[in-house]
Amino acid sequence: MLKIGTACGSGLGSSFMVQMNIEDILKELEVDMSKVEVEHYDMGSVTPEAADAWFVGADLADAASHLGDVRVLNSIIDMDELREKVTELAKEKALI
Repeated sequence: MLKIGTACGSGLGSSFMVQMNIEDILKELEVDMSKVEVEHYDMGSVTPEAADAWFVGADLADAASHLGDVRVLNSIIDMDELREKVTELAKEKALI
């Protein structure tokens, strides 16, 4: 199972929005959702073990650098950028 984490400063609004958008994109890509888990977190409680890949806004890139596979979003509301990065991850993990 591929675990994808999203993180923001408080773990509420923006990370939850990115989580929902990632789930929508994965469904558009016809990824088997039984093979993927997407969760949102606040930066204070993230650990590298919590997810295989992370999506964070550019403002948190430095704070998230210890998490391993981090995909930095220049704009967390840019669906085209998110779609591109989620598609890239799905291809890398042989989900599509």
